[in-house]
Amino acid sequence: MNAKSGKMILSSILIVMAIGLLFPIYNAPVWWVSLEAPQYPKEAFPDGVRILFHLNGVFSGCEKVEKTEITEDEALDCVHEMDTINHYVGMYPIASGGPVELFFSIFLLALVGVMLLAYMCVRPLIRTGIMVVGFGALAVFMGMSWLGNDGLNLLSNNYLNGRITVIGEEASDVNDKAASATDEQLASLKAALGEGGVDLPEGVDALAALKASQAGEDVEVAEIDESASADESAPTQDEAQSGNSTSNMSGKDLSIAYFEEAFTEYQKRFPDGGEEWNGSGIQFLPWHYEKSLGKYFRDQAVLAPMVAKIKTAGNIVFWGLLVIMVFLVVMARKPQGIFNWTLILVPMGLPVYFIIEYVSWLWWYGHNMSTMGAFSLKPFTPTAFGQGKVAQFTTNSYPDTGFWLIVLFAVLLGVAAYLRKQEQDSAETNQ
Repeated sequence: MNAKSGKMILSSILIVMAIGLLFPIYNAPVWWVSLEAPQYPKEAFPDGVRILFHLNGVFSGCEKVEKTEITEDEALDCVHEMDTINHYVGMYPIASGGPVELFFSIFLLALVGVMLLAYMCVRPLIRTGIMVVGFGALAVFMGMSWLGNDGLNLLSNNYLNGRITVIGEEASDVNDKAASATDEQLASLKAALGEGGVDLPEGVDALAALKASQAGEDVEVAEIDESASADESAPTQDEAQSGNSTSNMSGKDLSIAYFEEAFTEYQKRFPDGGEEWNGSGIQFLPWHYEKSLGKYFRDQAVLAPMVAKIKTAGNIVFWGLLVIMVFLVVMARKPQGIFNWTLILVPMGLPVYFIIEYVSWLWWYGHNMSTMGAFSLKPFTPTAFGQGKVAQFTTNSYPDTGFWLIVLFAVLLGVAAYLRKQEQDSAETNQ
């Protein structure tokens, strides 16, 4: 093996390792933020009110406290707690930030993966083939998720769990059914979902079932009164035991069932009955964004333009990504020059893109506060890195595991690009 082929192989290995990091990067917490205050003692809140920013959502960072003097049935939902604190000064809920970016993040990472696979190949024909197949599959996947009926089914469970955070707090407005359900009723719900139905059987609490599923628990089953009327479409006990039980139903299906019910209930406020649920991203995103913004502040004159902008932004990103893919395929026939370096230099900037995105949304939170808050603050940008102070609260903001994975991703690509550049320089010298 000569030096030239050795550098080429090592460069490819590093790129493959970087591509392998994309999945954990998508699911790992990238940044964490916490609030500390006298009303949150260390004994009960060792990390303060802590939330975790992922590429696919915002999640609670609070853990259940196990102490003799403290009894908790479940860990505090710190996203909800922080939203409650922030709304007093007019700040919109955390989950209302970056809705378009969160929806398309999985497609952006897939785009990066195809770009890197293409960079590894120097033969124009093979490179073009990689891009045509990779981008073609990605375009179909993205199109079905954004425009297609039941597009949410194609998205990750983590993304859907993150979107539950806001409207899940309004369960009483959407679902006022019993707190438990029978296996037969829940199995009927699963069957209805498979047929695209929207009506939940009597007694089914979709949110309760969803939370149990997300926690990895079996859905609790109430005793059945045999004399009570039953849904004729419900399967028999034998059918339920044979595997058609919602205790085996995925959290994704339960999340979508809850969204569907919440959306249908929300549409009743319109005189004409509103839209029918189709489960597409282009329908879900603006509706969910409006629900997020309106969790505490429901001034429609203010919210409507913000929602319209988000829907427009989603369409721009969708069509923009398709244009970028077409452009990259056209340029794939040129394995050298600026285009070749673009395929690896653009992905290398991922840590910088995240920081710019993160700081931009922090600025948005502090400069777009509702006038309906109980207190007024001058516009400000929350602390992006380190420790800060807002009123009696101490704020902490630091990178988490996912960010260091992104940095490692960039370093691997940097070394791979350097080795490839050395090889190209050596080849030009020997010509």
